Amino acid sequence: MTEPTTLVSAWKAAQSVLKTGRIDSPAIDARLLLEAAAGASRLDILTDPHRPLTPEQTTALDGYIERRLRREPVSRILGRKGFWKIMLTVTPDVLSPRPDTETILDIALLAFEPAQAFNLIDLGTGSGAILLAVLSERPGAHGVGTDISSEALAVARENAANLDLDGRATFLRTEWAAGFADASFDLVVSNPPYIPSDDIHGLDPEVRDHDPLLALDGGPDGLQAYRDLAPEIARILKPGGIFAVEIGWDQGPAVKALFEAAGLADVKIVRDLADRHRVITNGPDPRTTPIRA
Repeated sequence: MTEPTTLVSAWKAAQSVLKTGRIDSPAIDARLLLEAAAGASRLDILTDPHRPLTPEQTTALDGYIERRLRREPVSRILGRKGFWKIMLTVTPDVLSPRPDTETILDIALLAFEPAQAFNLIDLGTGSGAILLAVLSERPGAHGVGTDISSEALAVARENAANLDLDGRATFLRTEWAAGFADASFDLVVSNPPYIPSDDIHGLDPEVRDHDPLLALDGGPDGLQAYRDLAPEIARILKPGGIFAVEIGWDQGPAVKALFEAAGLADVKIVRDLADRHRVITNGPDPRTTPIRA
């Protein structure tokens, strides 16, 4: 008689298959896919490891594992991705948010006190990840997210509603900051496309085949978005305002020069937790400034 598949046996088996398939983080990916297939939580796997899976749950898990082996990201399989402390719906129309981008949050939350009222704009908002993460931490803040993709804006609006932030978040279809008045915002954030066009074919399949090209392609040298953004950010930023823009790990000096040429002062390169250049800002550096609670 065949032993029934349990939470723990399914997790171990899925982990082994993913490891053999050379998938990064096989244990985490296997657990997330198992939780979704079995309707289980991480706590369930720990406290009730021998709970049997139904045949339907086993079939669902097998399907998820097959998709992951084809290098489809877990976030695409499940249609959601955690970012900062929030959970977001993601679709093929938006970039799947990455932990590296949380460096922008470290800067923003240092720059603005917990009870402070301020307004921000997220240029090229995609899923709304950066804007909504800031709003979730700063109840006095209001913000707008812009994107040229109507499909991306639909996802962002859904995420705002799911997080009960739609009363403080507005989304608008426009190119970067087109249509906004000069000196409008206390905080400007963005994670623009910055991969050189010829480098896209060499990206991991999870990124190359599943993230929208619009959110990746930064033009021939990867810097086109910054040439467009630097003067626009200088224009819409209030006197004394803060900006924080994500960059590629090797783009720090070039992007810094573009923002300085646009007239912005005190521009600095901030490193991420992997000690790579990650954000251009005129705000506080979390690596040198103590982070407030």
